[in-house]
Amino acid sequence: MDSLITTAARALAAGDPLGALNRVALREDAPALALRGIAMAQLGDFDRARILLRRAVRAFGPKEAAARARCVVAEAEIALVSRDLGYPAKALEAARATLEAHGDRVNAAHARYLEVRRLLLIGRLDQAEHVLSEHMLADLDPAPLPPASQAAHALVVAGIAMRRVRAGEARAALARAGEAARRAGIPALTAEVESASLVLETPAARLIARGEERPLLLDEVEALQASNALVVDACRYIVRSRGVVVSLATRPVLFALARTLAEAWPGDVSRDALVARAFGAKAADESHRARLRVEIARLRAMLRALAGIGATKRGFALAPRRGAEVLVLARPVEERHAAVLALLADGESWPSSALALALGASQRTVQRALDQLAAAGKVQSHGRGRARRWMTPPVPAFATTLLLPAILPGG
Repeated sequence: MDSLITTAARALAAGDPLGALNRVALREDAPALALRGIAMAQLGDFDRARILLRRAVRAFGPKEAAARARCVVAEAEIALVSRDLGYPAKALEAARATLEAHGDRVNAAHARYLEVRRLLLIGRLDQAEHVLSEHMLADLDPAPLPPASQAAHALVVAGIAMRRVRAGEARAALARAGEAARRAGIPALTAEVESASLVLETPAARLIARGEERPLLLDEVEALQASNALVVDACRYIVRSRGVVVSLATRPVLFALARTLAEAWPGDVSRDALVARAFGAKAADESHRARLRVEIARLRAMLRALAGIGATKRGFALAPRRGAEVLVLARPVEERHAAVLALLADGESWPSSALALALGASQRTVQRALDQLAAAGKVQSHGRGRARRWMTPPVPAFATTLLLPAILPGG
């Protein structure tokens, strides 16, 4: 490897893409193309970066499989940052296997981190935890890795902990990520850790109890889940108390009834109000009342271990077992298309296809939601056709989260 390539690679590893470009901007050989691609990605020109990396893959010789694999990993990271979540996971997995076979543990680990972060973005938490625990922790201790990779590992752990509502574990992981990012000396990585840390200081849910409500941080949500209260969780569509969890995720009518009763506790709710909340009927007739009796009986059976549902003169009332307090945990903001807004709140620009993948909805459904949100001025787009991306206005001016490993072609 010549000295210019080595110097440019070290500049990239230190988070200095302009310094790298100054050394290889006019070169067209495979290593230079790869380094230019990564530098352009770190500068935010993802389209140009993809073109350069693909040219580098074609330019590397048949004996340079590891170098080609590093380019594939870099392109996968660009896809992740630009929210192209349909990027073929098999290509990334094949590249990771090639890197492991060639002894490149650092970039192989980075490929694993990318896989886990994609799984987190599309909501496949169980799979993300499986990959992290079964592969990374068993086969690859992050301690001997460079500081940038240690930070990436800690960010993945923090991301899983936050989604599992384990605030203490998330804080500890973010502290490790921050310390590793400082040792790495990469500004974009430090900014990503700081951005992730802000999530812990932002309300994660809303508590509704006895006619009042207030925002809750993730630590408070974790404490609430560990309490003896009967919690009707409108974030996960479950009812829990003392370690017993009843899922109503596939029973929207029953959950609507449970939440309405919980919000009114310790009072009761009239039959007309329950019909309106559960069935959307403006006026309850005899058929609605008959259906309400059936649905209340079903809910009573499902919540038998946690609470009773008693009939009153005007409707029904919730009666938790062992005198537990009844609380409702709701999303911080509840409005139509809140799930779309929640994804866009990460500050990145998303294609509608990636939003549909992350939400488990059809692309047509997501597109209708985006059109309505755009008409209300809550989202904005740029680009046309398949290149169209969506984001929340205004566009935040923060550093890219891109963390590409320095490519040292041929070594």
